[in-house]
Amino acid sequence: MARHPRLARYSSYAGGPDPLAPPVDLREALDAIGRDVMEGVSPRRALQEYLRRGSADRRGLDRLAQAAHRRRRELLQRNNLGKTFEDIRKLLDDAVLAERKELARALDDDARFQEMRLEDLPASTAQAVCELSDFQWRSPEARENYEKIKDLLGRELLDQQFAGIKQALENATDEDRQRVQDMLDDLNELLDKHNRGEDTPQDFSDFMAEHGEFFPENPKNVDELIDSLAQRAAAAQRLRNSLTDEQRAELDQLAQSAFGTPGLAQALDRLSGALQQARPGEDWYGGEDFEGRQGMGLGDGTGVMQDLAELDALADQLSQQHAGASMDDIDLDTLARQLGDDAAVDARALKELERALRDAGYFERDLDGALRLSPKAIRQLGQSILRDVAGQISARGGERATNHAGVTGEPTGASREWQFGDTQPWDTTRTVSNAVLREASHAAPSDADGRPGGVRLDARDIEVIETEARSRAAVALLVDTSFSMVMEGRWVPMKRTGLALHQLISTRFRGDDLALIGFGRHARRLTVGELTGLDGVYEQGTNLHHGLLLAADHFRRHSSAQPVLLVVTDGEPTAHLERDGEAYFGYPPQPRTLALTVRGFDQAAALGAQTTIFQLGDEPTLTRFLDSVVRRVGGRLVSPDLDGLGAAVVSDYLRSRRRR
Repeated sequence: MARHPRLARYSSYAGGPDPLAPPVDLREALDAIGRDVMEGVSPRRALQEYLRRGSADRRGLDRLAQAAHRRRRELLQRNNLGKTFEDIRKLLDDAVLAERKELARALDDDARFQEMRLEDLPASTAQAVCELSDFQWRSPEARENYEKIKDLLGRELLDQQFAGIKQALENATDEDRQRVQDMLDDLNELLDKHNRGEDTPQDFSDFMAEHGEFFPENPKNVDELIDSLAQRAAAAQRLRNSLTDEQRAELDQLAQSAFGTPGLAQALDRLSGALQQARPGEDWYGGEDFEGRQGMGLGDGTGVMQDLAELDALADQLSQQHAGASMDDIDLDTLARQLGDDAAVDARALKELERALRDAGYFERDLDGALRLSPKAIRQLGQSILRDVAGQISARGGERATNHAGVTGEPTGASREWQFGDTQPWDTTRTVSNAVLREASHAAPSDADGRPGGVRLDARDIEVIETEARSRAAVALLVDTSFSMVMEGRWVPMKRTGLALHQLISTRFRGDDLALIGFGRHARRLTVGELTGLDGVYEQGTNLHHGLLLAADHFRRHSSAQPVLLVVTDGEPTAHLERDGEAYFGYPPQPRTLALTVRGFDQAAALGAQTTIFQLGDEPTLTRFLDSVVRRVGGRLVSPDLDGLGAAVVSDYLRSRRRR
């Protein structure tokens, strides 16, 4: 017999996190966090803001919270709480109409009396239902509709407390209703004993053995039972609070007719009181304003109230505003249930990203316990900025890659793939390793005798040693940290420039010594970490004189290296350092300040420094001053735009190396 091939059916993956989803992109996250830190935001706040914003392909916490608020608003605008009252009124009207038809055909005096009773029914639905509790129905159809009212009321009241029981009790017998009543009585006894502290585990076991069918969630103990019941009971109470005064009065009166006896309403009231005593922390007092056209029964309305409570809790979790908040607070199961699986995937990715950033060592605490970027994070950030700068340099054209400096240079310690025309020596170890790894993924070659053959090289395996024609340099990058840099939006580009140059020198030109010097009212040497987290402070003064003194000291301490002086500024010198170490500030710039600043450039030139000044902005008086300085010391004046500042500084540094 021919065998038919097995047919495969494909559908959306629903087994948890997508196993094919890309890993979280730490580099993108670190770049965004680094930008905020350089703008003066604390690392902790920068991390929180990134999680709030999200990434290009992941919704952040703010958008997820907006989705929760939007769904909440939709539930309120779509629904109203009048369906149960409408259904009861319709059943009542149908019963009265059918009875009137039946009475119209009767000729006895009792029929006329019954017609008068129907004519005099109160306008209130609840009062009319109560008035007809002892009515002798002649029409089978009318009697059936009136019995449906009592049955509907009972099932709706129970559905408020036990989700899904409304459907389970449809067409129920008197025996079924009695079983529900017995369960409620036993449940109330158990809760009363628990609230008095007199219950035992055996009491709970006996109750579940008798009535476990009513609790499909299968609670393990009385506390789990109370938790599940209290949440829905609180939602039912909030639903009651949301009714108008007239609707509440109607409901209370109608409840006495549920299943044809006030016993059910009394048992449910007793249950609600016991649950409030056991779980006073639940929200028993809230309410909502429903304004939609889609009517809901009492049970459905209670379910919606639970949805609203879950959405409120999600909004609070996603806001991360409460003390000690963390991504672990977010209930992913509830998020998926309320906003869909995609929302849970986005939140899970953010949670994994936060954990990965911390586990990867990108954050550390200083002596005061404050969170800060670790050296590893700053290196990663520097690499990203340097890539951007390198792309700008390549796009400008006219620059030559320094990793093709020829075989006469010194090894950089790195290797790269061989390209046609390369003259650098092979990195033999890396080349052979590449070949072995490539062949290991395929069947091992054999010679004519079937014995394993040797390693076969392929052009793809070859790596060459990077070399550089090197001479050591002492580089001083002076960056203006006066408040005008913050005011004019030049603060972050200045920091990115410092990080890019530091990354280039620390990874590619390790023989060079870089000093990062910031100058405002005073000047000081900065580590790359200090520069990254440097806050803009309102402080008058551009003390370039002090910065040049620190640069000259750096050059003297590296006397065998070629001095390179790079200055980034947006204002004229307005401060200088006095002999007592105090800074003197004067505006407009004082002659003594200008003279001491020029003397500082002269000292750098006397030490042999190659000087380049990068002017930000187009202030004419600054341009005249700087132009005269570079002519005096044989330097260069460059006026880059902000976006090109980093590329201009790095390009000039590479240019100075080629000159050497």
